[in-house]
Amino acid sequence: MKLTTKSEYSLLALMHIARHEKNGFIKIEDICAKYGISKKYLEQLFLILKQNRYLKTKRGASGGYKLAIPAQKITVAQIARLMDGALAPTESVSKYFFSHTPLEKEKNIMRAFKEIRNYISNKLENLKLTDLI
Repeated sequence: MKLTTKSEYSLLALMHIARHEKNGFIKIEDICAKYGISKKYLEQLFLILKQNRYLKTKRGASGGYKLAIPAQKITVAQIARLMDGALAPTESVSKYFFSHTPLEKEKNIMRAFKEIRNYISNKLENLKLTDLI
């Protein structure tokens, strides 16, 4: 498992929105300025987050982005899987993105990779957005 900028920037943006949600809708420009993220790139990520019902939007002068579900219900694992796919070190031990690989012929390495998957998955499944803000 390796987080790409898709997961990293999505998490940063969601944390920022959650941290400031009492202020209403948050402008994308504010998030971009705070973290030095390209507006065009963040808009692409926000489209994915909106399509998957993590964000809602409002147009106009008082518009912007807001969490569509409470921050305490959003896990790091959900965002990482949405943006980057499997949390497992190889697809042959993945629960959500399983695919056969030649590694399956070696039981010891499979056992080790399953332990790694379980540790990472359990950790990230229990890490909520609210834990990070």
